Amino acid sequence: MKSNDFESLYRRAGAYCARRETCRGDLEKKFRAAEIDPDLIDRVLQRLEDEKFIDEQRYARAFVHDKAAFARWGRIKIRNALRLKGISRENIAIALEEEIDEKTYRQTLRDLLAANGKIFGPQGTALNDHAADDIRVLVVGNPANTNALIAQAHAKDIPAERFNAMMRLDHNRSLSQLAEKLGKDSTDFEQVAIWGNHSATQFPDITYATVGGDKVSDLVDQDWYVNEFIPRVAKRGAEIIEVRGKSSAASAASSAIDHMRDWVQGTEKWASAAIPSDGSYGVPEGLIFGFPTVSRNGAWEIVQGLELSDFQKERIAANIAELQEERDAVASLGLL
Repeated sequence: MKSNDFESLYRRAGAYCARRETCRGDLEKKFRAAEIDPDLIDRVLQRLEDEKFIDEQRYARAFVHDKAAFARWGRIKIRNALRLKGISRENIAIALEEEIDEKTYRQTLRDLLAANGKIFGPQGTALNDHAADDIRVLVVGNPANTNALIAQAHAKDIPAERFNAMMRLDHNRSLSQLAEKLGKDSTDFEQVAIWGNHSATQFPDITYATVGGDKVSDLVDQDWYVNEFIPRVAKRGAEIIEVRGKSSAASAASSAIDHMRDWVQGTEKWASAAIPSDGSYGVPEGLIFGFPTVSRNGAWEIVQGLELSDFQKERIAANIAELQEERDAVASLGLL
């Protein structure tokens, strides 16, 4: 769509919208990537809205229907994805209410988690009965946080803190994206954090991050951070599959090694790990949640004393809600 002529750009954008449902945020991102004049972008988008080629409520309903019916996403994951696209809370709420049947939704969630329970429950029992006394368990199968909770619940003789879920993969992806953006080495970055769930709801946080002594948040603009960096880190695995036609299993394996090395050998450099919460930062105790951590004497410790902005609190709260919903569904199945 690289054109700086209004009518030409409008016609091409209109044809694009006629082929697929899209939203203002997605189109604006495409225009910016094509280095189109910002004033022209605003004029074209406004006309597309006036002519109903793009309609926020219509898009939200189509998105919810598709993700709930075919991708089997949960409400919280859908809500967060739409918020990242700039869809209003009101239109998200309307779409969720109209497009998701509560009974079907609950049954789908129960079916998914029940299937995982058949795998991770027995694994937890086997570990409890046969594993070495100093075992450490890292769950990488999705939904990793809740699967770790299931395995933990079936291993009553193993300390709860010995069960972790994969967040290091998301942490490493964050470092790679920042390195590419700023022309640095990924090892140059300090104090990057991934909060929450190993899902699209996760919160990659650069609030405290530095590189070469400079604050990362001063080196990137907020729009790139919120609208490109955060969703791209969360969806990097799917992006790799789309490009390569293969999974990102090698990246996951490498990240698992990083996690286990730091867990056992220790590190004072921040690493992101999903561990049982001790109540820090308002995360309910026992929920397996991604935190900024360090490792000392073979145990993860949550970095304490961080001041949280409203933006951070909102993102963390969304992850709490998603994980609580999964935990409650698992509990209702008798898996905890």
